[in-house]
Amino acid sequence: MAGAARRRDGQIAQERMLEEAMAAIAEDGLAALTMSKLAERLGTSGGHILYYFGSKDRLLLEALRWSEQQLTAERTALLGRRVTATRKLELFLELYLPRGPRDPRWTLWIELWARTASNQPLRAAQEEIDEGWQRDLEALLAKGVAQGRFAETDVPARASELLALLDGLSTRVVLGQRGADRARALELARSAAARLVAPG
Repeated sequence: MAGAARRRDGQIAQERMLEEAMAAIAEDGLAALTMSKLAERLGTSGGHILYYFGSKDRLLLEALRWSEQQLTAERTALLGRRVTATRKLELFLELYLPRGPRDPRWTLWIELWARTASNQPLRAAQEEIDEGWQRDLEALLAKGVAQGRFAETDVPARASELLALLDGLSTRVVLGQRGADRARALELARSAAARLVAPG
């Protein structure tokens, strides 16, 4: 029983570190996040954080996983809602896009994308997360097709196209490019999605 309690305490400690890391990224940006600054925010030592994560890269990856797990739960709830397929698609787009230029999840994504070519574990984690979004969007589109709300189409291909578009729009929002705020990105995403799935 004591061992189970220690494991639970360790899980809570890790989740607290991940939550604080995401908060720090949102406030000050990823470049300002160091192990020592994170330790200061947590009232602990950098060595304590390294005990759980081993390196800053691993901490960032686990922070992204933790954030994505929350979104997976939201997607599951979304797919189960009793609304039209068209409305579900709109909600999916809203969930995917960043909240703004300081969105910590998207800040992490952009940083980690640049490292995947030379980091197999990171690439595998990225593919796993991407597959979850792809799988759920395919399910949403397929149901819309079955209900006659969306056009008969190559569902996996349409899902991939839409996700690629969302990635591009999201990157522009996070980088703070002129005219690329969340509202405009959402407007463009809705317009493109409507064209991709509109019945003939």
